[in-house]
Amino acid sequence: MLPGWTRSILLAALLLALNVHPTRANTAGGQPPGLADPDRACAACHAAITASYRATPMAQGSGPALQGLIPGSFAHQPSGVQYTMGVEDGTAQMRYTRPVTHARGALDGAVNLTYFLGSGHRGRTYLYQREGYWYELPINWYTRRGAWDMLPGYGHAASMPTAQLPADANCLHCHATAITQPSPVAGNRFGAAPFAQGGIGCSACHGDPAAHLRSGGRVAMVDPDKLPAARRDSVCLQCHLEGEALAFLPGKSMATFQPGDNLAETAVYFVRASHVGGGNRATSQYEALLRSACRRTVGDSMTCTTCHDPHASPVAAAERVAWFRGRCLSCHTSPAMATHHPEQQDCASCHMPSRPATDVSHEQVTDHDIEARPGRGTPSQALPNAVEDTLVPVGGGPVGPREQGLAYAQTAEQGDGHAAVRARALLEQAEAAGSNDAVLHSRLGYLLQRAGEAERARAEYIAALNQDVWEPSALANLAVLDASTGHLPEAMRLLDRLLTANPGQTSAGLNLALLDCSTGQAQKAAAVLDRLALFNPDDPVLRRFRPPGN
Repeated sequence: MLPGWTRSILLAALLLALNVHPTRANTAGGQPPGLADPDRACAACHAAITASYRATPMAQGSGPALQGLIPGSFAHQPSGVQYTMGVEDGTAQMRYTRPVTHARGALDGAVNLTYFLGSGHRGRTYLYQREGYWYELPINWYTRRGAWDMLPGYGHAASMPTAQLPADANCLHCHATAITQPSPVAGNRFGAAPFAQGGIGCSACHGDPAAHLRSGGRVAMVDPDKLPAARRDSVCLQCHLEGEALAFLPGKSMATFQPGDNLAETAVYFVRASHVGGGNRATSQYEALLRSACRRTVGDSMTCTTCHDPHASPVAAAERVAWFRGRCLSCHTSPAMATHHPEQQDCASCHMPSRPATDVSHEQVTDHDIEARPGRGTPSQALPNAVEDTLVPVGGGPVGPREQGLAYAQTAEQGDGHAAVRARALLEQAEAAGSNDAVLHSRLGYLLQRAGEAERARAEYIAALNQDVWEPSALANLAVLDASTGHLPEAMRLLDRLLTANPGQTSAGLNLALLDCSTGQAQKAAAVLDRLALFNPDDPVLRRFRPPGN
């Protein structure tokens, strides 16, 4: 056993791992690997559509950092960090500095940027890599404000977040095409490049063109308009649906989704019963559309492309107003509608007003509730807390206890005790019915560990690792259990494996360094801390154990 004081420090650090599910997810210099442009083959026969589509935000969703660099700088007051975006030696770069006189200590460094994410219509950020592991910058360009600021959720961060933002294949899916299959040991390790084609290419909505091209066009591509409603809508919803919780079906991810599939067979999206409209989340307009009078009146015949042309974006304000007014009048055909408010041609300004977005800081989104009398609607009916907190699948339909349990487990991680109780009951039900996958076992283990049932939690983590030896949450939290019961060699092996998979796991690395020190391996501990500092140089706990310059 460790001396009392040492063990107390160790457990304080270990608790960092318990409360977080790590994402499986060198500052590389030079130009990024060349991005493919397979859409040139489409342009040979579809020149006009291809040309107009290339000007849309979707087509411009990602690309080489230098090509999409937005220079600028800003000072983040809570952390004291000055961020500067610019070019140095022909490379796009983010530099970060903090003076030595600052209470949190000096900070000085830079990361070389490889790709941009975001068309710039709403905003833009960038990807960089360290030793093959890909991360997103902690800062974002906000177009409406014309300013740089922290990413959503990090505005009050007291230190610079870096390794907390691993690039995730499921997120990249909505900004780029032909996402590289990540390493099985770390979800943010993609090798030379995380994707092959910048922006959303034709194949993202119309499928693999290989057979179509080989046959000279005789083999048809996917035409979303000719699909059954659920599969048609899924083409858009693969990116334009977020919900409050998301559960992938066993063995599924956005990499397995193909145009023509039903998204419900890949993932289930949940919202709280009291928030089924979803009108104030920038990427979930479909949720609001489902409850709009328009959709409820005409049913499945109304879809995203009823109003939006995916191949073109009106640029001029007058052009946008005329286009969308035309969409409204294609259904609202009475003579009274044609002369309705002639002084205000912009139907959306009244019936689809902009609302503050809760998931994209500093932004506003168009509300797809499509209210007949904006601002005069009946207030939402007050719901009992138990009903209000209920998670319901977007669009309705049956959902299994595994998926619903995983959804509640996500909200439990944010401190919702009621959700933890529900999640545990549902996941235990799913397990009893035969569900047996690493994600289920890992999340159930976390809930049991949180409830103080250490041995049952241990069994779940072992079951998770039997399914996936690199499952990061199981590795981190089983190490917590082993260390807290004095099984230090076992805990160190687990943490070594986790850091081998992804050296950006700062909490796990701190725990390993403390264990190394406690077992007389000071040099190994110092090497672990040095490596952690490369990935997350401003982590406050790391700076306590390894002051800058040491």
